[in-house]
Parts: sequence; C-alpha cells; structure tokens
Amino acid sequence: MAETFLLDIAQRVVEKIAHLSMEELGLAFNVEIDLRKLKETMSSIKAVLLDAERQQHQNEKLRLCMWKLRDIFYDAEDVVDDFKCEALRKQVVNHPNISFKVRFLASCSLPLSFSFKMGHKIKSINQRLNELATEWNNFNLGQGTDNRHVFHRETHSCVNSSDVIGRDVDKENIIDLLMKPSEDPNIPVIPIVGIGGLGKTTLTQLVYNDDRVTRCFPLKIWICVSDEFDLSRLLKLIIHSINKGEKCDNLTVEALQICLRSLLNDKKFLLVLDDVWNENRARWIELRDILGSMDYLCGSKIIVTTRSLKVAFIMSSIHPYELKGLPFEDCLTLFIKWAFNEDERQYPNLMRIGKEIVQKCKGVPLAVRTLGSLLFLKTDESYWISIRDSEIWMLEQSENDILPVLKLSYNHLPSHLQRCLALLSLYKKDEIYYSDQVVYLWMANGLLEHPKRKQDWEDVGDQYLNELMSRCLIQMNQDYGDVFTFKMHDLIHDLALEVSQKECKIVNCQTKTIDENVRHLSFCDDKQINVAQVFTKLKNVRTVMVQEVSKESKAIHESLVSLCVSNFKYIRALCLQDSPLTALPNSIGALKHLRELDLTNCCNINKLPSSFYKLRRLQSLRMRGVLLMQLPVSMETLIELRYLEITIKAKKLKGSRLRGWTSLQCLVLVDCDNLECLSKKMKYLTGLTHLILYGCTELSNRYHINGRLDWQEWLKNDRFRDGLFK
Repeated sequence: MAETFLLDIAQRVVEKIAHLSMEELGLAFNVEIDLRKLKETMSSIKAVLLDAERQQHQNEKLRLCMWKLRDIFYDAEDVVDDFKCEALRKQVVNHPNISFKVRFLASCSLPLSFSFKMGHKIKSINQRLNELATEWNNFNLGQGTDNRHVFHRETHSCVNSSDVIGRDVDKENIIDLLMKPSEDPNIPVIPIVGIGGLGKTTLTQLVYNDDRVTRCFPLKIWICVSDEFDLSRLLKLIIHSINKGEKCDNLTVEALQICLRSLLNDKKFLLVLDDVWNENRARWIELRDILGSMDYLCGSKIIVTTRSLKVAFIMSSIHPYELKGLPFEDCLTLFIKWAFNEDERQYPNLMRIGKEIVQKCKGVPLAVRTLGSLLFLKTDESYWISIRDSEIWMLEQSENDILPVLKLSYNHLPSHLQRCLALLSLYKKDEIYYSDQVVYLWMANGLLEHPKRKQDWEDVGDQYLNELMSRCLIQMNQDYGDVFTFKMHDLIHDLALEVSQKECKIVNCQTKTIDENVRHLSFCDDKQINVAQVFTKLKNVRTVMVQEVSKESKAIHESLVSLCVSNFKYIRALCLQDSPLTALPNSIGALKHLRELDLTNCCNINKLPSSFYKLRRLQSLRMRGVLLMQLPVSMETLIELRYLEITIKAKKLKGSRLRGWTSLQCLVLVDCDNLECLSKKMKYLTGLTHLILYGCTELSNRYHINGRLDWQEWLKNDRFRDGLFK
C-alpha cells in the first residue's frame, strides 16, 4: 500500500519553521503570528499522527484526509523555503566578495511584492488546515507511543528437510560453529543475518533438528522474539519452552530467573532466538547476564537470526554469518516444486517462461515460493507471461508471501529512513548507487534531519546510508574512503516501488497518465515518450531524473526541460545526465528552489545561460563533460554550493569566481587538459575539504596529485608561498 510519509514531512516542516531566523521572518510584514499559528497547528496534528497511521488501514476516510494533509504540508514547506530563497538573495546583494555587477542583478526585486505574497500564502495554508480540522477532529485520534514497529509473528522449530533446497553447505557451516570450542567469557552467540525471505529461520530449523546437534545439546529451546525484546516476556517464553506446565505468568523477574535456574539444572543447552529486531544493547545484556550467571553454562550456545547487522554486532563478538541467495539451479528446483503438480517436462513452454520468472527472484527462496504458488495448477501460458512481465509488488500476496515479509523491515525503519528508502525507487534496478549522489538527492529534497553540533549535512546523509546498510536494505559494493558505491536487491527495490506509489513515478513509453500529486519523476526508457501528454496536470514535482530517454531526439529533452521550468516552480533536483541538449533555456533561472543540477556528459553544452546566477540555492552542481572555457561570472552567486564537478578548457581557474563559495566542501576537476595551475584565490574556499583531480595531466604533474586529496592537510605545506598558485 502506498505510504503518505506524513509524519516525516510534518517533522521536517516544523523543524524548518523553528530554524527560521529573525532576519528571515522580517522579510515579510506581520507574518510572525500566522507562522506561529501554522507551526502550532502542524505540531498538534503531528502529535496524533502515530495513532492516525495505525488506524488508516481500517478507515478509508482517515486515509483520504491524510493525503489531503500531505499536500498542505508540502505547500507549507514550499512557503518556508520561499523565505530561505529571499534571504539568500539579500545575502548575495550584500556579499562583500561578489562583484558589483552580479550583486546589482540580484538586487532587482520587489520586497513589498514578496511580503504580500508570503502573507497571503501563509493565511491560505492556515485556512485550508482550519477547513480540514473538523473532519480531522472527528476521528478522535489520541497521542501515543511509537509502536509502529511492534508486530506479531510466530515461528517454530519444525521443518521437513526434504522441502529445503540448496542450504546443505550453510547448514554444515553453522553446525561447525556450534561444535567449535569458544573462549568467549560470555555465552557464545552465532548470528545469522540477511534480508527477509532468504531462509534464515529455515536454515536454523535444519540445524536445530540435526541429530548431531541433538546429541551435543541435551536441551534445545526455540524462542520467536519478533515484536519486543522484553526481559520478563523472554524469560517466560524460555521457561514455557522447557516446561509447558510451569506457571510463571505472574512472577517477577527475580522469581523468573530462579525458576529458570532450577529448570536448566546443569544442562548444556542450545537456545535459538529467532527474528530479533532489538537494537538496545542494554536490554540484550540484561538477558545475557542472567544466562551467564548460571555457572554450569559451559558449552551452551545461542543462535540468533536477524535482518540487522547492528543487532548481530550487539549480541555477538564473532563475525555474523551473512546468508546469501540461492544459486539459480536451486531456485529453479524450488520453483518447480511449488509451481507444478505433475511432471514439468509436459509443459516445455511454461518451463521456458518459468526460468525467466525465477531470474526475477534473484536468489530469494521466499520470492520463488510466492511466485511458484501463484502459478500452481495454472497451465494457461498467457497467465504465466503476465506474472513474468509484472512487477512483484503489483501481484496479489498473502501475509506470509515475500513482499509482506519484506515490508516488516520497512515498518521497522524510523520515519525519516522510510522516506529516504522510498526515493531510491527512482533509480533503475541493478543500479550501482554512488553514496554522494544519493546523499545530495536526499539533501536537495529536504529529507535529512538538521545536523547536530560539529556535523555537516553530508555526515547526516552518510549516517542514514550506514543505517540502511546495517539493516541489510542496501549492500556495500566498493569503498573508496569518503564515498562508496552500493547496491539494492531487486526485491527491496520492489518494496520501495510499492510504498512510494503516490510519491515517486517511473515514466516510460507506456505511461499515459500520472497522479497529479506525484512529487518525483524518473525517465527510464530509450523509446519515444510523449512528454507533454504525461506532464499535463503536474505542478508539484520536486525531482526529475532522466536516466534513459532517446538520446537521438533532442526535441524530447528540450521539451522536458521547458516543461520543468514552466510547470515545476518548486523543483529541487534536476538530473539530465548524457542529454543531447545544446543549451539550457535562459528561463531556467526561474527555478529558484533548485538545489541539485546534474549535467554530467551533456557534451553539447558549452555555455551556461545568463540567468544562471538566479540558481542561488544550488548545493550540488555536476558538469563533468560540459566543455566550459571558464567558470562564468554568474556562478559567483552560488554561495550555498557544497559540491562542484566541472570540466574547464582554460589554462587557469579564475579566482574571482571562487570568492563566495565558502560552503564548498568538494571540488572535482575532470579532464581539464589545459589547466596548468590552481588559483591563489582558492584560499577563500574555507569550507573545502577535498580536491579531486581526474584526467588533469598538467595539474597532476605540477602538484603530484592524481585522485582524491585532503585539501586542508595539503594546505599545511604552505604551498601558497611556494609559487604553485597564480
């Protein structure tokens, strides 16, 4: 089901209003009262959103009301960002390091007009909230704790080993770990980690029921932890597992641990804690210490299954056993078992289609079982083809099928990470993601929490990525130090597509219409797309990514950019990689909220429009392969720029263009064949942490740099005085 992301949107907007400075508030007359009212109203709504999210699945009217609120909150965010844009314009006008000509152009504005517009917009938003208030109050929502993560799932220790395919090696590896002596002073824990549906529980069941394990551990205990890691609850479950007749429901923790001690009675045991989500180390240590206090535990072991590397590292001192997907042949064998009631060789055409269906599952047994079950007793070839050609998230599934199981991982994410994960659905499947690009996309769309002291925005984004990685929702591909590449399993991508249905849209040649409230678009088709028809009613889009649109048709790209400028006044990110465009329209200066512009390999562009100075909110600008002769004077105004990637054909970088870029963190020079030296004015780049050179022969030879350089460390060599800068 599509998510509203309402809680996170509300949190970000309230946070932005709170961070408005007095100077920014002073840009419009008499708006403080209306803004305070807006903040208070949104805060009161936010307080009951947890209850609303719980009830929305049983109350369609509530759900529709939440979608209306989402659009109002987005409009409120746009208004707050308008204040930021106007404050930035005034900052440029008064900036001492920016040339008079550029400051004069930036000063051409009507402050009274801005004040009037802002006052009207804020009153309009408050009025819309008031109109919705009666309907909202009728739902009788209450404040409550965040128990969105609590869910009830039961597993057991029984398994039919003949039904399990392809896990023999993993089983032997885990048994070897169980039999291996341990020097750990605490009870040894073997964590098995992987995404939902990989078969962690099934593997553990195989190990649990192996005769060798039974002989080694006279007492075996299976606990499905699942929803809450509560000490009293877990002790009761362990006691009941050992002796179902033991009456312990009303006992204190002290009485429970005494009871457990008497039941264990010097027995060597194997404890399975299946489906653990707890990331509170203190809670685990409470349980570990109770088990560890029983001095006859020598040789006992614990197996933990979890979807989180963080959980694994909290609970164990050994490296987690990271379960991988099944090989294709094993997946095909499993598929045949679930899809056919008789000899599959009778249906060669279905088998041919079935192999393609199995490829979609990317080694995840539960996905294979889900699709195989859908096809059981179905011999209509057209039905098999429809399953093959459908996205997994669009197929009907029961509670224990692959997508609902994966959705548990999503539900367990904090609200800010849910929205960030959803935005990754804009990329193609099998994409190699670059961490810095993803972070700047999140940053452009205001998805990051405000940095804490001594943190940069980039640090917050990296923290989010590490969190998603620890939960096995993304996987490291290659680490380059400050940046890294990562992948996302196709099934997690399907999950992201499902939850973002009304937020993000993948556009291809088959797309006829788009929900008018969609905020993020990605073009992924090298066939002709009727851009005008698709965009007809869209006004609120914040992201446009062009990944594959017919490179031969320059007209499509020109039409696309023209529509972005005319329709999407609040667009935050525009990515036009490899576009055949020969120029950007001068009207692009109207996109005052644009924070990310990616023109990578737009090789036919060699000049920026004169209105470029108006894009003052740009934080990330990628122009690798755009053959500029020199940094244009219009770039002086980009005082919020944090990442710049450029190709320059001149012999020298004009230092006068750099003076306002005090926020710049990373400067990447690519294929600057003629560039002979850096500018002495680079001393104005007080925030610069990294200089990266690729294919800059003259510079690399002169400074002995090739690749990434820690700029601040390098400057300590006093090379300004050595004549290396001009």
